[in-house]
Amino acid sequence: MMMSLASLGLTAEQERLFRYLLREPRVDVDRAAADLLLPDVRAVLAELETLGLVDGTLTALPPAAAVDLLVRRRMEQTQRQLTELTLAWDVLTELAEEHRSGRPVQMVEHVPDGRTVVRRLRALLAVDPGEFANLKISAHNSTADYDHPPFVRLLARGLRSRTLFSARALEDPAQEPYARSRHALGDLHRVTTERVRHLAIVNRAVAFVQADPGNPKAGALQIRQPGVVAVLADVFDGMWERARDLDDLPLSPIEQRVLRALTCHDTDEAAARSVNVSVRKFRAHVADLMARLGVSTRFQAALRAKERGWL
Repeated sequence: MMMSLASLGLTAEQERLFRYLLREPRVDVDRAAADLLLPDVRAVLAELETLGLVDGTLTALPPAAAVDLLVRRRMEQTQRQLTELTLAWDVLTELAEEHRSGRPVQMVEHVPDGRTVVRRLRALLAVDPGEFANLKISAHNSTADYDHPPFVRLLARGLRSRTLFSARALEDPAQEPYARSRHALGDLHRVTTERVRHLAIVNRAVAFVQADPGNPKAGALQIRQPGVVAVLADVFDGMWERARDLDDLPLSPIEQRVLRALTCHDTDEAAARSVNVSVRKFRAHVADLMARLGVSTRFQAALRAKERGWL
C-alpha cells in the first residue's frame, strides 16, 4: 500500500502532482493536467513552489530533500502549537485570578524570576514573530539570554530584532565579537553611552522592565497597558537613534596605542615593546583590529584606519 504524505502537510492534489513530477521530470503543465485529470494544476503547482518542493522549471525536489523539508516544516508547526498551549496556561492563571478575586487582572504583573520572563518572551515571539526591542547592560549574558536555536529560526523567518547595550560592556573583550555575530544573524546591535535599565518589548504590545533597579534577582514587571508600552517603545526608539553602530565604535586606549605602534615600527617585537605588551598579545590586538576594520592585510588596516580618522 502506498504511503501518504498527508501526515506531512500535503493535500491529496499536491501529493499527486509532486509524485507525478518525480516520475516525469520533463513534462509540461498541460500534459500534467491531462494525465492527472487535474484542471487546476497551475494552482496546485504554485502551492508546491511556495512549499519549496518544485521550482519554476517543473523540477521536483529530490525525495530525501523533500521529505526532510516537510518534516522540518511540520516540526516547526508543532513547536508553534506547543508554544500556544504554553500561553494557554498563562491565560488560565489570569482566569483563575479573576475568578478568585472577582476583579479583572491588572495590566501590570510582577513576574518573580528571570526564567519565567524568558519563557514568556519566547512564547510571545513564537506566536507572533513581528518585532523585538531589547535594552540591556551587556550584549551577552549567559544567565538570561535569548541566544537559542528557536530565536535564530525566528530571525530567519523575518523577526525584526534590535538590541541596544551599554558601551561599558565593551571593557569585556568577548562582548564585541558576540554582538557582531548576532548582528550578522539579523539581531541588529547598537551601543549606547546613556544609562541602561533592562527593557524588552514584544511587538510594541507587551513590555518587561526590571522590577527593582537595585536587585536584578527581583524579577520583572510585565506591562500590557498600551499607553505605558507606547511610551517605553518611544524611549527605546530615541535611544536607538542616538546610539552608535558597531562599526563606529571608538578605539580603546590599548587599541589606539597598538595602531600607532603598528605604523611606527618595522617589527612586531619593537612595536610590542613600545606598548609594553608581549608579542603574542600585540599580534592578538592587531588581529582584532583587522577583523573590526574588515581587512585582510596590515597595509589595508592602516589605510582603513586613516579613512576613519583613527590615525
